[in-house]
Amino acid sequence: MRAKFPQQDGVVFVGKAQEKCTVYRTEKRHNPKTHRAYAWIVKSTALVNHYYFYCVDENFGPFFLKFCSYFPYNAKLCLNGHEYAKQQLERNQIAYQALDNGIRSCADPQRLQQICDALSAAKIDALLRKWLRRLPHPYPAADRAAGYRYQLSIWQIELSLTQVLDRPVSGRIFFEQVIRENLDLGRPKQVQLIFDRSVTKATPGPFRTRVLTDGVIPSLHIDYKGTRIKQYHKEGQALRTETTINNTRDFYIGKSIANLPALRKIGFQANRRVLQVQTITHDSILAEETLQQLQRPRMVEGQRVSALHIADPNVQALWNAVLMFDLLPAGFSNRQLRAHLAQLLGQPEETLTQGRMSYHLRRLRLHGLIQRIPKTHRYRLTDFGLRTAVFCTRSYARIFRHGLGMALPAASPVPNPLLHSFNKLTNTIHAWVDHAKLAA
Repeated sequence: MRAKFPQQDGVVFVGKAQEKCTVYRTEKRHNPKTHRAYAWIVKSTALVNHYYFYCVDENFGPFFLKFCSYFPYNAKLCLNGHEYAKQQLERNQIAYQALDNGIRSCADPQRLQQICDALSAAKIDALLRKWLRRLPHPYPAADRAAGYRYQLSIWQIELSLTQVLDRPVSGRIFFEQVIRENLDLGRPKQVQLIFDRSVTKATPGPFRTRVLTDGVIPSLHIDYKGTRIKQYHKEGQALRTETTINNTRDFYIGKSIANLPALRKIGFQANRRVLQVQTITHDSILAEETLQQLQRPRMVEGQRVSALHIADPNVQALWNAVLMFDLLPAGFSNRQLRAHLAQLLGQPEETLTQGRMSYHLRRLRLHGLIQRIPKTHRYRLTDFGLRTAVFCTRSYARIFRHGLGMALPAASPVPNPLLHSFNKLTNTIHAWVDHAKLAA
């Protein structure tokens, strides 16, 4: 419907819905002395009609206004600061690329930041007044002249920090590692660092870190009183950190729109402090890239080099063979490597021709695992090659091959802790399926 609306300023859609809300009713009471009846106003709840006006503004883009049809005729204004920024960029003819309700890239980032900083309480109030003059609402002109007017207060405010990644594919790997190593962010000591406030026994909790998954996208959630911090990998392209303040009094600040600058400061500082408090023990992006470079064919120095698959018996034998020459100052030759590799593969040395060995040496060299000693036909392990060969051979022998054998009942008839854990998991899943009466 929005796509078919040609105007830059107008009402796109009007809707009506019954919703439960807080209202004030009158009830009959009696004076205990005179026994005369009188009306008394009490706070209650009711299911009443609400009217929604979905509009487009030339400065703010899409927003909506909702009016309650029952006294005291509460209203709600909902707008998106990112849409405001997009409208201003278009009005200033600045090229940009959107990222859902954010900005992925912009031709003038400094100007974009100025636009975002300029979104003030006065501009939001002016938006409300403009559309109250245009839209029908519960307060007619006579009531407004008598002083009955809507005043803006902050019911909920969301402040976000979007960091666009130059390598989006690696971003998810990085974020999963961040989650894995920062599951204690919701603890009181960490929360007081994020919000720069003392946390005592009287501070409402609970203090927790939750990891929720929507499909295959994980998100990290941190709570502080009525405030929520959410961090997630946005559309596979950016790391998004959002602070949502649901009760301004959590920070001893009033709800008036005039307090917008103070709340923005709290929210943006919380987003930054989350990143400062978070730690990661190693660069998971570089580690993933290194692993993929070994596991996939690629072009190096204009030459195609084949992959070194960690589970390939020939590759495992090759790594074990070159490790035997690590301490030799003069390195090793084609013939020396061939003798050890043949034994590890269980083949006669004659089956490994010089050409085949040259092929193995070439791909080890192009992958950066070995280097040729200048002016000789001998090679030595690089530091990268030593660490990679040791890690891959030991992890394969002690974890992958040994662990998989222990986890498979056919391969491991003797009971062991790993097999017991897998059997317990399988039995628990089957019991849950039977209890839920799910079809196979």
